[in-house]
Amino acid sequence: MIHPTAIVDATARLADDVEVGPYSIIGPNVEIGEGTVVGPHVVIKGPVSIGRNNRIYQFATVGEDCQDKKYAGEPTRLEIGDHNIIRESCTLHRGTVQDEGVTRIGSHNLLMVNVHVAHDCAVGNHCVIANDTNLAGHVTVGDWAVLGGSTQVHQFCQIGAHVMCGAASVVLQDIPAYVTCMGYPAKPHGINSEGLRRRGYPAEDIKAVKEAYKTLYRRGLSLDEALQQLHRLGEDHDSVVLFHDTIKAAKRGIIR
Repeated sequence: MIHPTAIVDATARLADDVEVGPYSIIGPNVEIGEGTVVGPHVVIKGPVSIGRNNRIYQFATVGEDCQDKKYAGEPTRLEIGDHNIIRESCTLHRGTVQDEGVTRIGSHNLLMVNVHVAHDCAVGNHCVIANDTNLAGHVTVGDWAVLGGSTQVHQFCQIGAHVMCGAASVVLQDIPAYVTCMGYPAKPHGINSEGLRRRGYPAEDIKAVKEAYKTLYRRGLSLDEALQQLHRLGEDHDSVVLFHDTIKAAKRGIIR
C-alpha cells in the first residue's frame, strides 16, 4: 500500500490499509487512520493526526511550520478528522503556542485546490472551501459553511455555521450563523435558506431565522437592542439561539 518511492519515517504510525503514493514524504510524529489515501508528491510533517477515510491529493502540504514570525520551532499540532477530501496543492499549517497550539479540521469537509488553512484555525464539519481560498491565522469556520472561490479571511475572524460566502469576498469581520454575504469587504445579503432546506430545517425554523436576520439588519436597531430582541425570539425558536450566540461572541465585530 506504500509506493516504493515514498519516504515514511520509522516513527510514523499508519493504519495497515493506508495508501501512500509515489514520492510522498511522511515525517515523524504522524498518525494516519484506516482507509486514508495519500496521493503522490504529498508532504506530511508532524506532529499531525489524520483520521479515517480521508483522501489527500497530490502536492498537498499537511502539517508544515506556520508562517508566523513568532514561531520558534515549538512542537505544535495539526488535527484532521474523518472523511475529508483535501485537493491538490492545499497547505495546512500547525498551530502556535500563542494560541492553543493546534490547528483543527473536522470531518466530512471538502477543501478544493490551493486552499490555505493557517495556524490555529478551527474548521468544523461538512464545510466546502473552494479553490484559492485563504484562511489567515486563528480563523474559526462553523459547520456546513460554504466559502466561494478566492475568499480571503482576515485573522481572528469567526464564520458562523451554515454561512454562504460568495466568490472573491474579503472577510474582515465576523459573519453570524446562516448569513449569505459577498463583496470587498463582505456585506450581508440575506440568509442561506436554500442550504437550510437541503439540510432538513423545518419551514418554521427557516422563517424564524429570516425574522432574526431582519431584526439585526433591517430594522435600524442598535446591536444591543437587536440582541435583546433576538434573545426573546430564541426563547421560542432554537434555531435563533445559534444566530444570537455567534453575534454575541464576535471578536472583530460583525459584518453590517
